[in-house]
Amino acid sequence: MSSALTDLFPHPIVQAPMAGGVSVPQLAAAVSEAGGLGFLAAGYKTADGMYQEIKQLRGLTNRPFGVNVFVPQPEHAESGTVEVYAHQLAGEASWYETELGDPDSGRDDGYDAKLAVLLDDPVPVVSFHFGVPSREVLDTLRRAGTLTLVTVTTAEEARAAERAGADAVIAQGVEAGGHQGAHRDLPENDGSGTGLLSLVAQIREAVRVPVVAAGGIMRGSQIAAVLAAGASAAQLGTAFLATPESGAHALHKQALTNPLFARTELTRAFSGRPARALVNRFVREHGPYAPAAYPEVHHLTSPLRKAAAKAGDAQGMALWAGQGHRMARELPAGRLVEVLAAELADARTALSDLPRPGGDPR
Repeated sequence: MSSALTDLFPHPIVQAPMAGGVSVPQLAAAVSEAGGLGFLAAGYKTADGMYQEIKQLRGLTNRPFGVNVFVPQPEHAESGTVEVYAHQLAGEASWYETELGDPDSGRDDGYDAKLAVLLDDPVPVVSFHFGVPSREVLDTLRRAGTLTLVTVTTAEEARAAERAGADAVIAQGVEAGGHQGAHRDLPENDGSGTGLLSLVAQIREAVRVPVVAAGGIMRGSQIAAVLAAGASAAQLGTAFLATPESGAHALHKQALTNPLFARTELTRAFSGRPARALVNRFVREHGPYAPAAYPEVHHLTSPLRKAAAKAGDAQGMALWAGQGHRMARELPAGRLVEVLAAELADARTALSDLPRPGGDPR
């Protein structure tokens, strides 16, 4: 557990950065104050919007925290596929009495402007999703005193992140809610993700940098499992989504444990990139036809998702959730960190009490 990263927070618990208004400063502050590592999500925000949230968070805690940034995506959507999908969604726009969004609203998510802010006023940790930043970017952040993490979904991606100079990697298993952070969005790989424990083991053998394990973790015993597999810490998203500090819509929080939403699946329906969500009407009707076109589809469906939320219709919302969603607990975020830490301690005690092979006690 001794590393520049994990020395920043007493408990090996990282709150996942959940874009779309979920990872608000109040949530990150509560987690950091309780001894975990809180995170802000800069995705889909302007550089100034990100900066204002950082300022707000600093007013709530003096503890370390992180900021997550999306790596710009290459253009790879097949010509005409987005237009075809837009035609299919016309009925949704009519139903919710709104217009479809402009798929050409931007590809880089204000990447350069956000990096400029993070270099001008450095934060303790910055993580990256959807790819590997250049070595120049990672080196510059390091010189500013910032530790860098890169989300990876394979051992090959972990090696690429290490070569570029990342201080640690986030091993994201296929169980994770929200967007998979694969560096290349290849439709032929849909459905071929690796489970978290196998992924952590593979990455530990592939790189020397610390590994943060992410994907479906809801209990302290699961944190103990990924630490035993070689991770230095665990990242939890869905577990914190249900907390009162989370900025998630009330319908989203309720859906996590609502029997009406019995399962999750990876879908391109809302954004054009594989993301794990609770299966609702929108996923069932549009998921099979959504093209591999991120962020075009994200921009296209944005007004629909907002209109569905405003109408109180969970069947049209993007209900991001990991596979462990039914285990969500409506605890304050700080209390949840404490409970998870206690469960982790109990699990470690139970493991230490197991007899050695041959029957000798430890």
